[in-house]
Amino acid sequence: MTTLSIDNALKTVADKFSFSVDKFPLYGPDNMATPHFGLFKSDSGECVGKTVSARYVPHTTEDILAITEAAAEAFDGEIDARCHFRDGHYVEFRPTTERRQELHRIGGDDSIWPRFMVKGGYDGRGFSATIGYFRDACSNMAMISSVDSFRTSIRHTSGLRGEMDDLITSFAQLKQEWTTLTDLLDNMAAMKVDMRAFLNEIYPEPADDARGRAVTVHKNRTEAIIKRLAKEQRQLRVDSDLHNPSLWLAYNAVQGYEQHDATRRKAFNNPFDRVLKANGSQAVREAEKLALEMVA
Repeated sequence: MTTLSIDNALKTVADKFSFSVDKFPLYGPDNMATPHFGLFKSDSGECVGKTVSARYVPHTTEDILAITEAAAEAFDGEIDARCHFRDGHYVEFRPTTERRQELHRIGGDDSIWPRFMVKGGYDGRGFSATIGYFRDACSNMAMISSVDSFRTSIRHTSGLRGEMDDLITSFAQLKQEWTTLTDLLDNMAAMKVDMRAFLNEIYPEPADDARGRAVTVHKNRTEAIIKRLAKEQRQLRVDSDLHNPSLWLAYNAVQGYEQHDATRRKAFNNPFDRVLKANGSQAVREAEKLALEMVA
């Protein structure tokens, strides 16, 4: 095990999350007491998450550091970490550039790498860890969230250092699902799909009598997705009909569009935010559901 890699990952987490999330009582008019408590970042005073009860114990950066150590075990100590805070802690764990031993190629030149995404939200749902992939062709980070074996829950408690053995076991089991995930993606790559029918299942066509903005939005979105699909096929030197690509390319065209191109009212201003945007997208969930039904 390479200590330096673990130390770098721990330093990344500690530096990024160099604040605490503290619980304070909430008051009504005239300083009236309530049973509710709010959660606030110590560095900015920003209110995060949801209101909680008096019994709620916020997780700490120390807990995230314990999870980081456990994730390192799954990659034999060779990990990089990328961190983000948005109403909770998000940490992406990945093999180091020097040791990407888990590389998998789909259809020749389409390379993907394993990723663990850990979320520690302040929403009463505890921690979750999901295995996904990073795709070089489109710089996408994606997760197949609807498959139970590709994710695990970690009990929300303060003091996760005392649960290290269980955490390490959970990450080791999750890593084993990488082979299952790549088998699924290979099956998607082996199947052709009618691109128009696929997109119409995800983004239904406007009614015949529709006009104006609805028609324009549908047309522009379809063109943007097809343009992304064509670009990826050229990059990967895939010679196939844009009307009948592989299910793998069709799914990634939708996922990539939602991650990189689709607009949102809520600000998503950096790469990590865009990953979260796509992972929470209804269109991506529909595309995933449809793809899984087709390869079942």
